[in-house]
Amino acid sequence: MAKKVFNPGTILSPVPAVMVSCGSGEDANIITIAWIGIVNSDPPMTYISVRKERHSYDIIKNSGEFVINLVNENLTFAADWCGVKSGRDFDKWKEQKLTKAEASVVKCPIIKESPLSLECKVKDIIELGSHDMFLAEIVSISADESIVDEKNAIRLDRAKLVAYNHGHYFPLKRTEIGRFGYSVMKPKTRKRYEAEKNAERRRYSRNKNKR
Repeated sequence: MAKKVFNPGTILSPVPAVMVSCGSGEDANIITIAWIGIVNSDPPMTYISVRKERHSYDIIKNSGEFVINLVNENLTFAADWCGVKSGRDFDKWKEQKLTKAEASVVKCPIIKESPLSLECKVKDIIELGSHDMFLAEIVSISADESIVDEKNAIRLDRAKLVAYNHGHYFPLKRTEIGRFGYSVMKPKTRKRYEAEKNAERRRYSRNKNKR
């Protein structure tokens, strides 16, 4: 297949669209960010990249902490709105009817409506150009009970998450096409895995119907 060459640009997709809460009390704000990722496993570390002119930039820089709140289908409108409006002009919590919930480690609130929230402590700020990168350690995770199974495992496949794909929001497909290592899985292991997966689907369906 022939390929056409383009000038360099930020077209790596899809990426998460997340709502980052920061500040505390009346100064608490929300900024929607797609320039985000995981950079280390032990300790668990992440980053967000923020323009200096954004209202949340100084809040995060001065406090040294923030919360990454994952966005599901129900939060997509609010996430988009919080990404185009400034906290200098609006109380985003009030405007989008979002609920502040107390975090377990950091002082800034988590968004109660988010299925999963990652509390983060800033370890370094790296100037890159248009954006500065806040390199941070994940110090706590809060997950909605609806995405925690009977084995106390977080099930993000139940969260109805969305991805940001070159300017557009898309729901993540919920039908699994594989898991890490499935390309080298032995036939016996694959058979057992498929049986476990089918049993889990039936169990989840029964529990869902009981609600």
